[in-house]
Amino acid sequence: MTSALEIADPEIADVIRREVERQNTTIQLIASENFTSLAVIEAQGSVLTNKYAEGYPSKRYYGGNSVVDEAEELARRRACDLFGADHANVQPHSGANANMATYLAILDPGDKVMGMRLDQGGHLTHGSPVNFSGRLYDFVAYGVDAGTEMLDYEEIRATALREKPRLLIAGATAYSRVIDFEAFRSIADECGAILMVGAAHIAGLIAGGAHPSPVPFADVVTLTTHKTLRGPRAGAILCREELAAAIDKAVFPGLQGGPLMHAIAAKAVAFREAQSEAFGRYASDIVTNARALAAALTAEGFRGVSGGTDNHLMLVDLRPFGVTGKVAQEALDAAGVTCNKNAILNDPEKPFVTSGLRLGTAAVTTAGMGADEMVEIAAMIGTVMRNPEDQAACSDVRERAIRLCSKFTPYPDL
Repeated sequence: MTSALEIADPEIADVIRREVERQNTTIQLIASENFTSLAVIEAQGSVLTNKYAEGYPSKRYYGGNSVVDEAEELARRRACDLFGADHANVQPHSGANANMATYLAILDPGDKVMGMRLDQGGHLTHGSPVNFSGRLYDFVAYGVDAGTEMLDYEEIRATALREKPRLLIAGATAYSRVIDFEAFRSIADECGAILMVGAAHIAGLIAGGAHPSPVPFADVVTLTTHKTLRGPRAGAILCREELAAAIDKAVFPGLQGGPLMHAIAAKAVAFREAQSEAFGRYASDIVTNARALAAALTAEGFRGVSGGTDNHLMLVDLRPFGVTGKVAQEALDAAGVTCNKNAILNDPEKPFVTSGLRLGTAAVTTAGMGADEMVEIAAMIGTVMRNPEDQAACSDVRERAIRLCSKFTPYPDL
């Protein structure tokens, strides 16, 4: 049966068909990606996209919101229950928007903020000079220890006491170890800072009990819903009750206009799914698979940054193979293994080239893969990296990837 989209726009229908095929037949190792459930997809593709709903439930600037108000209330309540938070704002369109709204709620332009260095695992919104954060606020950076490649909390404390930031940010996009949120709370209290945790990557692990929660320690927690949490591409903010009004005002009218009610409904679905026992097992399996993949890559001759992983991702130093991150990403993509290049500590290459890869196991775990498959994937990566220009070897890996994915197809019915 021909769909409405195929009739109205066959070109876009074909793009979607081919993207389903790509996701079904290639190995997805990008740490910030996952496969949502069909229920999330259905909610996000619903008629809720038609409703304009500026404001908050029962306090809208448009009429006709009595039904969609229920979706937002469900999303807010489920987020609070899931993470044990006082208050949740589920309107941010992305993690970057959630971070920006938090800054608007707490800071004045020019205020001092302390966050993790981008080239050592931090996020663009943690003070990059090309990002609004670095342009509007006075950022001071902390990084990882040169020897262990892990956070040095005594060094972070010394920097915070010297600089006295108004806001201290914990959280990362490329850090493979458990973050000590209690230590950050202690540092924030000692230097008089508000503590924000950027939990975009680890939100699903926290929800599933596979990573310590920052909620008891942080004043504000920002997150995305599409990474380990396995929901729609969007953001959310959790905070203490005393910051609730400021956070809500910063999101709307401070930063955004009408919320995306279809996305909020999809978030509500994801929050409910994350409350299940099955999700807890899944979160634990993500970490198990990440450790298995890291160990298998080490056996293949790769150097894992910091020596391993405690969460869903790992950074791999490619210099032992004489390959840049850019070359590795492109060669692996052609071989059916999707990942992304990433800077490592003291990286001699430019940010668009890099000397490393960032690999994550959330998506392959959702697809049903386990430790045995991680060993097989590591062998594929090793084969390509030993000679990324060998077309025959890369083609062989591509066939192996197709065979593996045929056993673990995320969307067999699409």
